[in-house]
Amino acid sequence: MSLLAEQRRDVIVEQVRARGAVRVSELAEHLGVSDMTVRRDLDVLARRRLVDKVHGGATAVGEHSTEEPGFTAKVTRELDEKDAIAAAAAELVEPGAAVGLSAGTTTWRLAHRLAATPRLTVVTNSLAVADVLHTRGAQGRGTTVILTGGVRTPSEALVGPVAVAALRSLNLDVVFLGVHGMTAAAGFTTPNLTERDTNRALVDAGQQLVVVADHTKWGTVGISTIAELGEADVLVTDDGLAEVDQAVLRGEVDRLVVAHTGSGHPGSGQPGSGHTGGST
Repeated sequence: MSLLAEQRRDVIVEQVRARGAVRVSELAEHLGVSDMTVRRDLDVLARRRLVDKVHGGATAVGEHSTEEPGFTAKVTRELDEKDAIAAAAAELVEPGAAVGLSAGTTTWRLAHRLAATPRLTVVTNSLAVADVLHTRGAQGRGTTVILTGGVRTPSEALVGPVAVAALRSLNLDVVFLGVHGMTAAAGFTTPNLTERDTNRALVDAGQQLVVVADHTKWGTVGISTIAELGEADVLVTDDGLAEVDQAVLRGEVDRLVVAHTGSGHPGSGQPGSGHTGGST
């Protein structure tokens, strides 16, 4: 029995390291054990400093409010969720729109989708987003890409006074914001103080704010708040977010869009529904 427990804990550590964060319910389903068993395993692993136990799950050790994982480290996490979110978010963009895309791996996936939408003007502080639009031929479809200047961060963002000044002079139809974390108390947050100022300027430049965030961002808090939950006109997340947490968000944002991944998450809404809750 002890060996089986250790094998189970090894799997948990591998999942946390690969994904950055996991929920108790997901681990219980994956391992075929009870939530209580998983919580006991997390207690053991937390005492060994192999994971950090948080409300409802666990995160990789050291992922605290000021730690900013690099773009490469984040790009492989929650791939199905980010692709589903990107597909749902792309439906909100009409040809000819002026669009802002913040830095981040979810907005990077969204850029892959938007490359096919004609005649966009895309403003971004993300080197990776700009590269996607260029390599996928967006300019050949009449799209103009505007890249802010600034100082480069580990998340491939350009930040600082130069980026802020450029964004403050613009007026955009819609801004898509990727975030490090979100909670009811702290709102949408980032672990990078300088990136917060740039993201805030991007938010202020848009007539409509769409936040794109997979379910693992719920309950995570970065050191600096970019915007309150209620400032989001639309929040696009995935069906891995527990229904109780979806209910909290429906009460805060104008519209909640839940992208269906088909992965059978325990927090899933109605399969294939695409949208839940909120007024439009």
